[in-house]
Amino acid sequence: MWSNILDRISFWSLFIVVVLLPVFFLPFTKIAVETSKGLILVIGLTVSIIFWALARFSDGRVVIPKSWALLSGFGVVLAFLISSLFSAAPQASLFGNMLDVGSFWFILVAFLLMLFCAIILGNRQHARIVLLGVIFSAAVVFLFQISRFFAPAVLSFGVLGSKLGNLLGSWNALGIFAGLSVLMSLLILEFFSISKIGKIVLTVLLAVSAFIVAAVNFAFVWEILGVFALIIFVYKISFHSGKGEGQEHTKMHFPIFAFVIVMVSLLFFTSGQYFGGYIPNHIGLSSSEVGPSFKSTLLVSKEVLKNNPAFGIGPNMFSSAWALYKQPQINSSPFWNVPFNVGSGLFPTFAATTGYVGILAWLLFFILFIASGTKSLFTNLRKGLNPEMVVFFIAAFYLFIVGFFYFTGMVLFLLALAFTGIFLGLYAGNRPDGTMSIEFLNDHRKSFFFILTFVILIIAGAALAFKFVGRFTSIFFYDKATTAQAIPDAESNIKRAVSLYANDLYLRTYAEIHTIKLNSLVAKGKSLSDAEKTDLQTTFDQAVGSATLATTYNPKNYLNFQTLGAVYSTVTSYGVPNAYDKAVEAFNQAQALNPLNPTTKLALARASIAAKKIKEAKDYANQAIALKPDYIDALILLSQIARSEGNTSAAISYAQTAAAAAPGNKDIQDYITALKSGSTAPVPAPTTDKKTTQ
Repeated sequence: MWSNILDRISFWSLFIVVVLLPVFFLPFTKIAVETSKGLILVIGLTVSIIFWALARFSDGRVVIPKSWALLSGFGVVLAFLISSLFSAAPQASLFGNMLDVGSFWFILVAFLLMLFCAIILGNRQHARIVLLGVIFSAAVVFLFQISRFFAPAVLSFGVLGSKLGNLLGSWNALGIFAGLSVLMSLLILEFFSISKIGKIVLTVLLAVSAFIVAAVNFAFVWEILGVFALIIFVYKISFHSGKGEGQEHTKMHFPIFAFVIVMVSLLFFTSGQYFGGYIPNHIGLSSSEVGPSFKSTLLVSKEVLKNNPAFGIGPNMFSSAWALYKQPQINSSPFWNVPFNVGSGLFPTFAATTGYVGILAWLLFFILFIASGTKSLFTNLRKGLNPEMVVFFIAAFYLFIVGFFYFTGMVLFLLALAFTGIFLGLYAGNRPDGTMSIEFLNDHRKSFFFILTFVILIIAGAALAFKFVGRFTSIFFYDKATTAQAIPDAESNIKRAVSLYANDLYLRTYAEIHTIKLNSLVAKGKSLSDAEKTDLQTTFDQAVGSATLATTYNPKNYLNFQTLGAVYSTVTSYGVPNAYDKAVEAFNQAQALNPLNPTTKLALARASIAAKKIKEAKDYANQAIALKPDYIDALILLSQIARSEGNTSAAISYAQTAAAAAPGNKDIQDYITALKSGSTAPVPAPTTDKKTTQ
């Protein structure tokens, strides 16, 4: 039948999505690994949904698992949608830059993946095939990564960097995925009936996975692995001892694999870096991932919920919350000017961005998911083992727990929801009334409704996939724009990127390219030709226009207003009417959105110098130092102002304070030497005042 063929295509498309998510990337494209995975996700899921819908046209029957947990998942999607609509930057919350984790668009796709995994993959035969595929995928990831330890340059493929570059995105995410592989291998070895060769292969994979966990040296993974292995150890003993009358009794094999993992986890947990650091040090792996602490994330979330209790600050807007509510002591750290896009964990980030409505939606989903999982485990004890159900529940549960303490990224979050969908499909299929079957071709009213629904689903899926591919294509032009050696090339490519997807990152880059061009024209002063004056006006209009559009797209991103202020500041010295006032206005808006950031105060000081307002420039520079006493660039600016006023002693004093903050900076030492000798003092290059466009 046609329906069988169409269903097979739908199954294999979804299988490819789930299995290839950990390994898929686009070599030699310079596109980030996680960004490239969005392509296979959207295309594979769309193809699966379309062919599933076409199969329903053929057989006239829809079978859906009955599951409150599945239904509650779309409560989470609804919470993200409402929060996005109430966001101050709805476009950024709805769509993000490119399938951003935490945007409504990403959450919608993720929960559609969960739903169709439940519908299409939620039977034992399909679940077992997917399980084997995931195991094979993990083996490929680890083999590739171990090879990269010894030949990172050869196996970079133009995308991955040092030895730490991997197919999961962040270094710790690789360790979490390796922990997932340990857990799944352990469950299969303990609960599945497999051949001797299969046991040998899985034992090797278990050992390799544990080696990767040790190489990553993320202590939290060992902690959670130890807890789960202990639970598996107890559960297996309980399973055999809990067999009821009439059930087949087999000789219980001691759960040696679970016991070994408990002991190994305990060893790594108790020994700290003495034992845990051996493998990373021996191979030459050194990782220091940067992100907000759990405490800092909770403090930011607390302030967001105080001011926006119902719907939070908006999905995909954590960077704005961080800029607005971060603690003053952050300015004493090396990461004072990093606009963190996520918090310490996946779900704490969602709490800040979607408010109490989002928190309650997630709580309901997790309660129903855990309730279903607990029931399935105890049902296994009474009625006999369904090992696929156990594996997918525990795997999803593991990833959800990790997601509370760590921002797992795209792949692990999607795998968590895919495994949840497969588990819920298996759980529903294991109950007599667990599925809902609807025949619609024999009733013209049902037929009209379902056919219309499927047609809309097919059209909407195809349209969204085409739209995503267009936006994905824009990445190539954006990369060409940022790496171009000449302004005309950069301008041409960023125009094409913006025409495909006009988000604030692209618009900001467009403005910055034209600002560079403005600088070269303004540097000529009053000696511009008529043609150059016309070019100056055109370039200025384009820079202002794109920066203004960026502020409209996301009025909560301080970087957009800093860019707009920089455009006006550039032409202030040329005498453009009201340029200084508009620069001050834009920079003040940026400061309001990021009150503890001294770079905006320094930008105001430089704009004031361009407008020949020296007193205001000194005031702004001193305000920057009040926010960050060791702000080297502000100290050097004050030194330059003092030198221009003939106050050499003050100029030396400011420079020496800057040198104390950066004792290894040779440029500053040369500057101080020149000041003391009375010769022309070379101006040190900016050290910490770097624009961030991400």
